[in-house]
Amino acid sequence: MAYQTVNPFNNQLIKAYSNHSDADIEATLRQADALYHSEWAKGSIDQRLPVLHKLADLLESHQEELAKIATQEMGKLIAQSRSEVQICAQIARYYADNAEKFLAPVKYDTELGDAWVEHHPIGIIMAVEPWNFPYYQLIRVLAPNLAAGNPVICKHASIVPHCAEAFAHLVREAGAPEGAWTNLFISSDQVSAIIADPRVQGAALTGSEKAGSAVASQAAKHIKKSTLELGGNDVFIVLDDADLEKAVKTGVQARLANAGQVCTAAKRFIVHQKVADQFLRQFTDAFQQVKMGDPLDESTTLGPLSSKDALETLSKQVSEAVQKGAKLHFGGKPANSEGNFFEPTILTHITRDNPAYFEEFFGPVAQVYVVQDDEEALRLANDSHYGLGGAIFSRDIERAKGLASRIETGMVYINWLTDTAAELPFGGVKRSGFGRELSDLGIKEFVNQKLVVVRQ
Repeated sequence: MAYQTVNPFNNQLIKAYSNHSDADIEATLRQADALYHSEWAKGSIDQRLPVLHKLADLLESHQEELAKIATQEMGKLIAQSRSEVQICAQIARYYADNAEKFLAPVKYDTELGDAWVEHHPIGIIMAVEPWNFPYYQLIRVLAPNLAAGNPVICKHASIVPHCAEAFAHLVREAGAPEGAWTNLFISSDQVSAIIADPRVQGAALTGSEKAGSAVASQAAKHIKKSTLELGGNDVFIVLDDADLEKAVKTGVQARLANAGQVCTAAKRFIVHQKVADQFLRQFTDAFQQVKMGDPLDESTTLGPLSSKDALETLSKQVSEAVQKGAKLHFGGKPANSEGNFFEPTILTHITRDNPAYFEEFFGPVAQVYVVQDDEEALRLANDSHYGLGGAIFSRDIERAKGLASRIETGMVYINWLTDTAAELPFGGVKRSGFGRELSDLGIKEFVNQKLVVVRQ
């Protein structure tokens, strides 16, 4: 597996990185295991939380530098890269401020005596993370586990090694001891061997179904806890009483942000027939206004896909969808450019026997479905292998809340796109994975919730 920085705007190689050896991995495991058995992990949380406070400050002070690294490495618009760095700082500060409360003992009433649950670290966590949010994905694992006392070994995506190194450098500068967070440029086979090692007690992955299945299988084989955040085919439901102007504006953002390369991006637009024509007309007009270009240019509104492979995959998906009967309403092909640009695209008339109906399109491609009523919208929403996020637009909040409760997904936003915040749990169901990150739930995924009882 080659770790390289290739600018997706022009496909120019910036730098190649050397892979870590098995000897490097063994040294990392020894160091992380020693840290887990030290006073740093076993002692007071007060010694760990200042690292997160310092890291938050460093992320903010290095925001522009980090943003440019991400944009040049995976193509995110520079303004979106800045926002990503900012949310990372917020997550670090959130756990610095709240982890002690989250991990405090919880008392239980019982006739057996005084009883409480304590929260303790469990050991080394192996993290496997994707390229689309190259800092945010890392901080979601680091912050809660550092607070809890779990050392983390991370294999980042092979196309964002500069982001991986920059993040690891800031963690060290923030005062984290060696072994608390270690970045390794390694292969999938080496990841599998790390998970099997008895010193490792958990695995966290964000990525594809294929990668998730491999990691979860290996973790289960060796009786290790795992969390998975995988793909999504999120619905964006527009009811007949929706504020159409807001729905269109938000829908464009929900589909095209990060060039559509977001697990929780709106992908299936389910629109009530009474407003379908108007919505599609306004939605198409908005897609026509998109400006593709250099993601470092503040005026660009759609950047490139992350790699040539991503462009080829998306192109093939769209072509096959049309061959199977989908109507190409707008766009539909790679842009005439040296970079990895794909036109903003709208597909309609997708039937259930079309593979596109169940696939995740990881790029600026929207599917539009027209339904007669709320029940048809609900059936279509739930007819999916995935269940990550979703959105509902309606002026009738009670109506929207009723639908939200019945959609089979991990997160639903009403009159807004699927979003993220440090204080809100993030995760899904079905093939979108299991477990939660962020909030109070995320920090308890990899801790020993130990019951202690004093018999009276």
